[in-house]
Amino acid sequence: MANKTRTRSTSTIPHGLSREQLLEMYRLVRLTRSLEEKLEVLFKQSKVIGGLFRSLGQEGESVASAFALRRRDDGTGDMLSPLIRNLGSMLTVGAKPVEVVRQYMAKGDSLARGKELNIHITDLDRGFIGQISPLGDLIPVMAGVALTFKQRGQDRVGMVYIGDGATSTGAFHEGVNFAAVQKLPLVVIVENNQWAYSTPSRLMTAAKSFVEKAPGYGMAGEQVDGNDMLAVYGASKRAVERARAGEGPTLIEVMTYRRKGHAQHDAQTYVDPAEIEHWAATNDPIDRYVKALLDNGWATADELTAIGAGIDRELDAAVAEAEQSELPAPEEALTDVYGDGPVNAPWTRHTPPDPTRA
Repeated sequence: MANKTRTRSTSTIPHGLSREQLLEMYRLVRLTRSLEEKLEVLFKQSKVIGGLFRSLGQEGESVASAFALRRRDDGTGDMLSPLIRNLGSMLTVGAKPVEVVRQYMAKGDSLARGKELNIHITDLDRGFIGQISPLGDLIPVMAGVALTFKQRGQDRVGMVYIGDGATSTGAFHEGVNFAAVQKLPLVVIVENNQWAYSTPSRLMTAAKSFVEKAPGYGMAGEQVDGNDMLAVYGASKRAVERARAGEGPTLIEVMTYRRKGHAQHDAQTYVDPAEIEHWAATNDPIDRYVKALLDNGWATADELTAIGAGIDRELDAAVAEAEQSELPAPEEALTDVYGDGPVNAPWTRHTPPDPTRA
């Protein structure tokens, strides 16, 4: 980032965004990357329970797409469901860094109270539904959510993310087809980051792109440079407006790149290091966004530096607060597991064990 302060110009900001909104988008994408960097340190200190999935190189598309939603905290806004690399979308709709840190550390006061890890968290008031580990299953779930919006006559939209590999699952096809037939207010973000774990996209589909599959379902489709935040926001805004107008779902293919392994344990030995370095040097979403802000005079270097310093302070405080939280009490394992009524001892604890009473 340049050290000098640039003067503002009168360059027109695209897509109806304000200068304040541009700065907020910068804050959110910078917050996403910095929070994941903090989590990586905690992971290496054995303070993270379970896996850590970085979104390095993909943060921009998560923030920019979610920024197009109507964000509220009273349960009346739009709804999204992220996947493992969409922490930025959750922060955009209102998740707090301290909540995310507690969740990764499986603390008793985390949103899942230690029962789930990473971003498997839900808050219906703020509008996010936790991911489902069997990839692809979120598509029919969010199609169902969007169906309730339509049946109730609510002016709300659902947004769901899926990786390029998971588009090969049956759940993806069923969910997208149902959404198209019912003309549901749903936006499906297909993240083409070139890899499904260690399998390249070219070995997963014979189609030249994922967006060309949209017409086969009878739905709108658009492909966008996933590392251009303003382009992603524009495509997402158009899709959200189309859904809200009753014109049905849209499939958006965001072209991006996964610069880390599938998870922290994946050394990514199947990728040429030069390829990763090339994407980092020439196509980093934050670098490109900062350049656009400065070159057009929409922000100054001093403003961006101040935002970064504020984020660093916020994250230091979040980590310190989360580390003071206690682990869940043992009896917490029995709460929110069964429906209303008494909790019966599982069959494995009967003497002798009786599976017929499961």
